[in-house]
Amino acid sequence: MPHVSIRHFPAELTPEQESSLVAAVTRAVKDAFGCDEGVVSIALEAVEPDVWNEQVYLPEIVARSHLLRKTPNY
Repeated sequence: MPHVSIRHFPAELTPEQESSLVAAVTRAVKDAFGCDEGVVSIALEAVEPDVWNEQVYLPEIVARSHLLRKTPNY
């Protein structure tokens, strides 16, 4: 507890960029929930643009919009 799943279009992140992203998300989650960083898990999953609507947008953004705390601007 807690777990963060980040699904994104394929992007080449350097190890430094990935480490920075994970550290920033971990800090934010730790601060928000008041938990130890050791209990935070983070997954990064690249999703091809041609299946984004089917695999992410419709099932996770549209169908679960009541859970969103930030919505996309498109």
